[in-house]
Amino acid sequence: MEYFSDGPLADKYARYIKKANTSEYITPSIVLYEVYKKIKREKNEEKALESYAYIVSYTRILPLDGKTSLEAAEKSLKYGLGMADSIILATADNNNAKIVTSDEHFKNLDNAIYIK
Repeated sequence: MEYFSDGPLADKYARYIKKANTSEYITPSIVLYEVYKKIKREKNEEKALESYAYIVSYTRILPLDGKTSLEAAEKSLKYGLGMADSIILATADNNNAKIVTSDEHFKNLDNAIYIK
């Protein structure tokens, strides 16, 4: 979201966003919801649709399935995470992926690349 909303850390995210490709990058479907909603609210619908199009073109979108739902619930209880964050974490764990984020909830997790 930081990159697509031209936030203060956008340049730090650019190195990850610009090299995204569908064979190496994944996006949990809930992230599409979050990005579109926030960008539309803070910028406009055109920018939100451009962000959505980039994500679906350059990353592999992973839907929420039953296994990930259960694992997300367990992670929510274990780490005190909200629904979206626990789904993101479970998706990353299930796919041996890193989470590139500025979200403090992920700051100390092994599979997070924390940007500040």
